[in-house]
Amino acid sequence: MSVSPATIRILLVDDHSVVRMGLAAVLALDEGLTVVAEAEDGAQALERFRSERPDVVLMDVRMPGMGGLEALRALRGVAPDARVLMLTTSDLDEDLQRAIAAGAAGYLQKSVTREELVRAIRQVHAGGRYVPEATERRLGELAKRRHLSQREIEVLDGMRRGLSNRDIAVALSISEHTVKAHVKAILQKLESADRAEAVARGFEQGLLRVEG
Repeated sequence: MSVSPATIRILLVDDHSVVRMGLAAVLALDEGLTVVAEAEDGAQALERFRSERPDVVLMDVRMPGMGGLEALRALRGVAPDARVLMLTTSDLDEDLQRAIAAGAAGYLQKSVTREELVRAIRQVHAGGRYVPEATERRLGELAKRRHLSQREIEVLDGMRRGLSNRDIAVALSISEHTVKAHVKAILQKLESADRAEAVARGFEQGLLRVEG
């Protein structure tokens, strides 16, 4: 079958054949999209990419063997201009962050509508990035969390427990002077006027968790 030059050529990567069949059927409804190859894991995805050179790769995150994130990094290593759109059931912040950091051009849940999926593919193919608004907000919140170092989070936890700087210093085996510096940095980073507000912000941003 001849493919029009204007057609977006797609590689589907998912370890479930039924999912690939469903995606292929959905995408076939749009004349401007053509699935040129399929793969059931990351290793196969690399092989199919080399042989077919698709315009866009639709790839699951969690797969046996070489998973989607590892395959994404490998693909971007051999083809920095590869346009990869992650399509997953994973709702883990860690997967989202790693995918974007590794160079994914988009990140969608498998519950996405056909219209949004097609829109995402076209935007990614055009050189853009497609991340739903709610997911963008999550990325923003996660970015805020990264402003605090692990030590600062430990100091914040001491503040949550009502410990004084001296008590926190003893608990963490550091000097009281160092604790004061951490507290000052925490208040600045969390844009808080006092320790109580910093603790409240810590819970809001998921840095602190209610002990069960």
